[in-house]
Amino acid sequence: MQPEFTNWRTEQRAWVDTCALLDQSHHMHDLFVEGPDALRLFSDTGVNSFANFGPGKAKQFVAVDPEGHLIGDAILFHLEQDSFDLVGHPMVLDWVTFHLERGDYEATAERDPNSHLRKSGPPRLYRYELQGPTAAALMAEVSGAPLPDVRFFTMAEFTIAGRRVRGLRHGMAGQPGYELFGPWADSDAVLEALLSAGENHGLVRVGAKAYSTANLESGWVPAPMPALFSDDPLMKEYREWLPVTSVGSIGGSHSSDDIRDYCLTPFDIGYGKTVKFDHDFVGRAALEKLAEAPPRTKVTLVWNAEDVTTAIGSLYRPGPGAKFIDLPKARYATHHEDAVLVDGRQVGISLDCGYLANERVMVSLATLANEYAVPGTEVTVLWGERPVSAKPAVEEHEQVEIRATVAPVPFVDFAREAYRSR
Repeated sequence: MQPEFTNWRTEQRAWVDTCALLDQSHHMHDLFVEGPDALRLFSDTGVNSFANFGPGKAKQFVAVDPEGHLIGDAILFHLEQDSFDLVGHPMVLDWVTFHLERGDYEATAERDPNSHLRKSGPPRLYRYELQGPTAAALMAEVSGAPLPDVRFFTMAEFTIAGRRVRGLRHGMAGQPGYELFGPWADSDAVLEALLSAGENHGLVRVGAKAYSTANLESGWVPAPMPALFSDDPLMKEYREWLPVTSVGSIGGSHSSDDIRDYCLTPFDIGYGKTVKFDHDFVGRAALEKLAEAPPRTKVTLVWNAEDVTTAIGSLYRPGPGAKFIDLPKARYATHHEDAVLVDGRQVGISLDCGYLANERVMVSLATLANEYAVPGTEVTVLWGERPVSAKPAVEEHEQVEIRATVAPVPFVDFAREAYRSR
């Protein structure tokens, strides 16, 4: 993915003012599952309800281990009868494939890795996302027809440049939009049509840098630590099945001798409403008990501007200074977890972090003990590692405390008050 087409500040602004075009064709993995037992496979491994999940719909699929800790999440597209596409990071795709191979399911799976890992050839599907205030008008022009009235996370069909295009009603940064996809052979024709029509609607192409921050506005945690390490016999079997490359790096100031302390539950990161006990699934008993009184709540942390400025300014003084804060995304590990403190005591974990040019703030998504999750509460993010790890992205540095204020999720007012409520 191209890092920038113009600059990431302008590109972030596009999904607020006009329309942003984000190319999602290359960074995610697809798992195509087909067969009469495909839906049962997802029901057995996902916390979601599948009672009314028919073709033409999609959902945020969430999976947990037997103890109720997150394996991961992905977007599940119900394409046709008995035909599905699970799109996301490898963690949850691995989990579903493992259960398919060891279980009694009349179904098959075909995996299309992302473009970094694919051994040869292009992706099976292109995937373009349009989002922003002018996205609907652009779609109407490029398709030459009035837009169908579809609900959030429901698919519709369009004709663009003479090609059949499927579109998911979606919007990652809280703005209205569509995720368009189809056969890779149609990718250039569809892209050219979008760019041509977009000239009338302020279309801006968004590169990888700006795209990586969209989740901070909408509140999605992109890479929670997968719960792989427990004494449960199922998890031992799963670890033996997994390739060692399935485990990503851990970074940040959160530190524990118990790897389970890095794991999260669906309730920790805002998936409580997704959990439905209308079916049996792996981890149900643990989540039923946890649902009685979830101990933590997902929030946005707005980092103190003076403290961030001081940390970045330490680059220009004799060192070592603070851990380098990259922009716009400051996360430097696959699974980034910083300790959140109140009066020196840890009360939660700060997760994905970065800079939002539209709001001119540094923020992070976090999960905090309920009593500290009230908007306006003052907390401290411990930035930097002790001891300094051997990861290539980590230089010699000093830990620093950065004050932060608790804010709602989603952070952007439009996303919180208008878009999500509809």
